[in-house]
Amino acid sequence: MRVWASAHAVDDFYQGLVPAAVPYFVLERDFSYVQASGLALAATLGSALPQVPIGLLADRYRMRWMSPLGVSLAGIGAGLSGLVSSYPVVFALLLLAGAGVAMFHPPAGRDARRAAGGSATAMSYFAAGGSVGFFVAPALVTPALDNFGMGATALFVPPAVLMGFILLRHHHRSAAPVARKVQHQGVDRPGLFAALTAVEVVRSTVSTGLNTFISLYWIRHLAASSGLGGTALALELGGGVLGTLLGGRLADRMGMVRTVQIGNAAMLPALWLMLICDDRYYALPLALLVGLISNIPFAVLIKLGQDYLPSRPGTAAGVTLGLAVSAGGLFMPLLGSVATHHGPRGALMVLATVPVLAVLLSTALREPAHHGTEPVEHARSSPESVEDAPPATT
Repeated sequence: MRVWASAHAVDDFYQGLVPAAVPYFVLERDFSYVQASGLALAATLGSALPQVPIGLLADRYRMRWMSPLGVSLAGIGAGLSGLVSSYPVVFALLLLAGAGVAMFHPPAGRDARRAAGGSATAMSYFAAGGSVGFFVAPALVTPALDNFGMGATALFVPPAVLMGFILLRHHHRSAAPVARKVQHQGVDRPGLFAALTAVEVVRSTVSTGLNTFISLYWIRHLAASSGLGGTALALELGGGVLGTLLGGRLADRMGMVRTVQIGNAAMLPALWLMLICDDRYYALPLALLVGLISNIPFAVLIKLGQDYLPSRPGTAAGVTLGLAVSAGGLFMPLLGSVATHHGPRGALMVLATVPVLAVLLSTALREPAHHGTEPVEHARSSPESVEDAPPATT
């Protein structure tokens, strides 16, 4: 779990780099709000569209090279985006970064599930790794861009390449006789998984919108500096780390579905409290609160999704960690249009009403039946190797 949580942190750092860099693309490259929202869309398209086919492959074949290559591409694409001034090239580089994210999440989610067993708390450590990456991104990217300009994004390429190498070494160290195919036990519940995916898409819209516009809200509406805007984003993402860990512990005590429903309902008052406060300093703790509350269901939904699709944990991870989480970026151009006419505050006011949909959709979720759902490996003798397969369960 330590290896996968760390890799998840590095991978999602580059997703956090995009919203941290968006204000600088607006301020230094003179990109419009719609163009800035389009950068979030680029990262979304690259990460969302390939998730399902990659998840299906991860469920069928081990492909130990996929997650190392994915995290490396995520860093290379995002890191190089600040070196160019052409909007189409920046868009293409963020597409590449998104594709790297898509390659990482399904196999990493599959292996993290095996390490976590049946514990939502253990799975929350893996999920929190991604939240840590989001949190660290603005804390590092904002001062780097403030001091060195947009070209400083290139400083963040080496960590991705290094983590890719570490993952390859991890696979080699934990090698066993190769498994050509991976089979899993358990009864799938696609209807419940579809309802969960809908909840994830709604929550993703709120999360992506917050990450994209919260810094600009501080800068343009609250008349704060770019550094304070980056602080607001860092606090919101830092709250997400705490909320992810809290959600896992709550789920092990009070049930996964109830935790998701409480987290969705609590988003409404938290968002409106932040928007009501017009002081750029007093509103900072409210940004932390918004991040905490909005991320309580995050790890729980990942675990719940894999319990709804026990025969395809890689596909479930690809959807819950990738496709559904990234799908919110598809609505960013619409929010960008709202921001163009009504400012970043207008976009956030629209987002503050969206959790109502998540509350309604989450009423369709049910606690999963707990059967043996651990994966079973069927190995063949070969000099090649992959990670050790867990014993079959019944």
